Amino acid sequence: MIVLNDIKKDAEIDSYFQAINVFLGEMGAIVHDYEHSITVAENSKLIMESLGYPPRETQLAEIAGYLHDIGNVINRYDHGRVGGVLVFSFLLRMGMEPEEIAAVASAIGNHEEQTGSPVSSVAAAVIISDKADVHRARVRKTDFSAFTTRDRVNYAVEDSRLKIDPKQRKITMELTIDIEISSVMEYFEIFLTRMILCRRAASHLGCEFELLINEARFL
Repeated sequence: MIVLNDIKKDAEIDSYFQAINVFLGEMGAIVHDYEHSITVAENSKLIMESLGYPPRETQLAEIAGYLHDIGNVINRYDHGRVGGVLVFSFLLRMGMEPEEIAAVASAIGNHEEQTGSPVSSVAAAVIISDKADVHRARVRKTDFSAFTTRDRVNYAVEDSRLKIDPKQRKITMELTIDIEISSVMEYFEIFLTRMILCRRAASHLGCEFELLINEARFL
């Protein structure tokens, strides 16, 4: 049975992870490193465990969360669907069962807000976990004058937390934003489609999605 540690030890996959950070660095894109992958994997596991999903389904969400950005090794754009295809071949080589490969690959292929959809509990967990990892530490640029709007909005986030209340069936994203760097309205202009996808993902999990910014509820 393939688990996350097997993925982390795979030399081929690790080589692609290292290349991604170099390629995206050339573009000046926000950081997609091991820390981001691990954070998404851990939060995907947290969501599934907290809501009482079976252990194996939880492990698959953890694997999908770790691998969700692997498609960036080909291109930043449409990296979700490309990643799903790449992961299909990796996991087939490693001997994972076809139905499990389908769960992981479809979750990765559906995590982008432009084309994604919460097609399964695994996909829903990965969507929410990925979109919740917004923080100034992920902004690669150091020259504020060179920031894009997306850079500025990410940099404005001083703290981000994901909370799951299994009794109330509620998933909450809590953000602390420096409004002198970016307004709350600007955050919504950039991330509204992400928040709508998170709400759909939470609904698939039988939960309400709540967004708190500077302790005020916006969703």
